[in-house]
Amino acid sequence: MKTNDEAEMQWICEKCNEKLVMEKTSVIYLDADFQVELLKCPRCGMVFIDEEMARGKILEVEKALEDK
Repeated sequence: MKTNDEAEMQWICEKCNEKLVMEKTSVIYLDADFQVELLKCPRCGMVFIDEEMARGKILEVEKALEDK
């Protein structure tokens, strides 16, 4: 569960100095294309994937696709 501080935290793109916004983003892995909501810079399009997602959902998807 996220604390109030984490929920209210604003991530900033280091390159553009813009606030990241939640946006549907295409993620491609092993020829599979997934649409997921991720934090993204509105200017340069750089996506931020937090550690929880990288070690959780994305790792599960990677394992499932690699096992096929």
